[in-house]
Amino acid sequence: MPTLGFLKKKRTKDSTGSRDLDSPTSPVKDAHSPITPTLTKSTTGGSFSFNQSKSSATQESTAASHSTQASTAPSKTVDSMNPSAYPQQAYATPQASPEPYQPSSHNVPSIQNMIHPTNAQEQNKAANGGVVQQPAQPVPATPRVTKGKYTLPDFQIQRTLGTGSFGRVHLVQSKHNQRFYAIKVLKKAQVVKMKQVEHTNDERRMLQQVKHPFLITLWGTFQDSKNLYMVMDFVEGGELFSLLRKSQRFPNPVAKFYAAEVTLALDYLHAQNIIYRDLKPENLLLDRHGHLKITDFGFAKEVPDITWTLCGTPDYLAPEVVASKGYNKSVDWWSLGILIFEMLCGFTPFWDGGSPMKIYENILKGRVKYPPYIHPDAQDLLQKLITPDLTKRLGNLHGGSKDVMNHPWFAEVTWERLQKKDIDAPYVPPVRAGVGDASQFDKYPEETEAYGQTGDDPYVKFFTNLKHQLT
Repeated sequence: MPTLGFLKKKRTKDSTGSRDLDSPTSPVKDAHSPITPTLTKSTTGGSFSFNQSKSSATQESTAASHSTQASTAPSKTVDSMNPSAYPQQAYATPQASPEPYQPSSHNVPSIQNMIHPTNAQEQNKAANGGVVQQPAQPVPATPRVTKGKYTLPDFQIQRTLGTGSFGRVHLVQSKHNQRFYAIKVLKKAQVVKMKQVEHTNDERRMLQQVKHPFLITLWGTFQDSKNLYMVMDFVEGGELFSLLRKSQRFPNPVAKFYAAEVTLALDYLHAQNIIYRDLKPENLLLDRHGHLKITDFGFAKEVPDITWTLCGTPDYLAPEVVASKGYNKSVDWWSLGILIFEMLCGFTPFWDGGSPMKIYENILKGRVKYPPYIHPDAQDLLQKLITPDLTKRLGNLHGGSKDVMNHPWFAEVTWERLQKKDIDAPYVPPVRAGVGDASQFDKYPEETEAYGQTGDDPYVKFFTNLKHQLT
């Protein structure tokens, strides 16, 4: 069930692609679409696996929670320490997939039909001249400049994709290139009231500078006297959270596939000194080809060394965060371990009746029970990620993210091909590409308050870096 990361309902968010595509609504000459069809790619015989996400509960000295909440077995509760951690819906973002999907016998919209090659590593060796391919080098940290100067009249609002305490996300169609996008609308009064100004400005700033295949794309921002608007990709496939709940838990190869794509995204973000801080299934969207897009950067922060902010989702918080100690990028690798565990097991390792305080106690105790059905390699990786000892946590050692990529559980992953989306996903959402198919998202009552209002803006001082809408 899709949710909006910036809103408050579930535990999910959105993500988009990172190709050098045309902006959605250039009223000037731009008739091109951010969705650029190309030839389909071939598949490889790698096996992968995923995890699921949790509801977010956060607390900051200056900001309340900005994360989503979700309920389902096992259900998780909102952190009582976080006054703004209300349930929210993750919003979809337009998928910038490079080519129309060509159905094949194994790529059917069912999680039960996964690729389970028994000789995946041998296939990868053969494809690379008998040599196991090493992890791809991190993408150079070149800030991306958003091009568009958009206004509300550039878009036709189609429907609501998700709602929350700050506003909602709409599916829209550009009147200039006819493509579909998602616009996140944040009510200024609520953002200020919930002390989320810093997080909102950070989200815009982070999204403006990142560009990666597994991260959502922000095309531009604008505002009027009442609202902030963020124009993003529309990711048609819905949340990984919904797929995981329907599947209960993922087979080992499926969890591995999703975990590998998340690993590449974290590697890229950390190379730019960005900590994501809210990894969970609700914030992972599926594009129309089944690849991931990380969304909702409300907790992302540029941190060269350490930070102390308490924010995130209770089930996914590292012990150093719970203990209010200074922490670094390694908290994202802890969260990756929790995500993999949840994908493989259907629940998080420290969940305890949904009580945030009990979850925090369990995290600090650090005892994890691994079900017997977890693959030995997966358990070894989890033990090296879900460890309070920072001198042993993979991702925080001398090799950095390469230690995670080189772990035996990822042995059959061809990282360079995965980065190019040159490996078929294990599940392809049943959506029709290019027609604004929002069938994977729940329906909500539409907004009654008119957008695009003019007049005095009492909050202009809080959002001076956002262009005002031209009317």
